[in-house]
Amino acid sequence: MKTKIPLWINILQGVLILIMFSQVYQFLLDHKAVIASGITIETVADYNLAYEFAARTAVMAIVSIIIMISQDIKLFLVMFIMNILREGFETIIDPLFPLVNAPASPTMDLIIHLVIVGVELLAFIKLYKMYKSVKVKSTEVHSS
Repeated sequence: MKTKIPLWINILQGVLILIMFSQVYQFLLDHKAVIASGITIETVADYNLAYEFAARTAVMAIVSIIIMISQDIKLFLVMFIMNILREGFETIIDPLFPLVNAPASPTMDLIIHLVIVGVELLAFIKLYKMYKSVKVKSTEVHSS
């Protein structure tokens, strides 16, 4: 279903994609940065986890790019559910298990994550309302 996705939602998703790719880069190629955050990468099992995290994050970023190119509102809805769930879990995990070089205290990290999830939730609500509006118009056209 094609409709005009608001620019602010596209920009938000673009920023999230950049963050995901920075995580992919670190966990694939910049192990010093990962180690500096307090995560050990010494054993085969550590490397397995690091590379799996990078691969899964890369897949989310690539799928998000494809969805952004499509500008399909139904796909955007699915993407933002994924965003909200991912960031929602991070909202709990990051403050409970802070990184050594975290840029903020656990309390501030919680607040930052709540703001991010809140903005993602607003984007989802906006997209959902747009979807329902387009769907109603489509139904009216077909019933005429």
